[in-house]
Amino acid sequence: MLQPDPKFLIQLAHTKMPYGKYKDRYLIDLPEYYIVWYHNKGFPKGKLGDMLETVYTLKLNGLENLIRNIKKQNPK
Repeated sequence: MLQPDPKFLIQLAHTKMPYGKYKDRYLIDLPEYYIVWYHNKGFPKGKLGDMLETVYTLKLNGLENLIRNIKKQNPK
């Protein structure tokens, strides 16, 4: 069974969009249509792309609160 990486999820919970229209917004708080647009266009390479793809999967399955709870439990 696939186990999520806790360090990755904690980092995801605290990561903000580094550029564009939604700069400085937490990735989990990006509008769904924007994440779907990236999914259709292709996620960026590297860690940001991995995080955006994870956000897409979480939003698709209605699991955004999982990341919000991780953020509350692991304040910076």
